Amino acid sequence: MMIREGLIPTILGAVVSGTGATMSRRKVAPMIAAGIIGFGLAHIVLGSIDLVEHRNRIIK
Repeated sequence: MMIREGLIPTILGAVVSGTGATMSRRKVAPMIAAGIIGFGLAHIVLGSIDLVEHRNRIIK
């Protein structure tokens, strides 16, 4: 399977951010939910940087 470098962290960040957003809507530990959202957003940013820097690099 061929996948672009940086795509996995970006997808992981989206999933983690969504989980944190769901937790904050349900009023479950707002500080923990905010931390999870931040962690997910950091993954999205770092994965996006990898996608832009390595446009032509594909992991096999």
